[in-house]
Amino acid sequence: MLDENCPIEEVREMFAGDRFATEACKCRVVEAARGHAVCEFDIEDVHLNAMGNVMGGAIFTLADFTLAIACNMGEEPTMGVSNSIQFFNASRGKKLIATCNVDKSGRTLGFYTVDVVDDQGVSVAKMTATCFRRS
Repeated sequence: MLDENCPIEEVREMFAGDRFATEACKCRVVEAARGHAVCEFDIEDVHLNAMGNVMGGAIFTLADFTLAIACNMGEEPTMGVSNSIQFFNASRGKKLIATCNVDKSGRTLGFYTVDVVDDQGVSVAKMTATCFRRS
């Protein structure tokens, strides 16, 4: 999808098309490389559920957005086909940060893990994903 050595500005421009993540959830790309990505958002009222915690859907959106970047850098177009997310703790900070790393990248399947923490180091969630790559 994108050359693995392209500048971060080009990655941001390409993934600005993921409008729900970038406009509604306000996710930002911090790092992008083949099999690796870091994204974040500042926690705002729009991210909160009725209990005052970050809504699971907002956490999942951040994790999924980060996955999309990591699995498409330097690869054929790739899409998630199966995801599992575990929620560990409520965020105590003002920002959520997701880090995605490839566990195994094959010709047609990729396996990834996304860790979501807050800016105080609290582990909020972990997502594992299987992705399909068109070759």
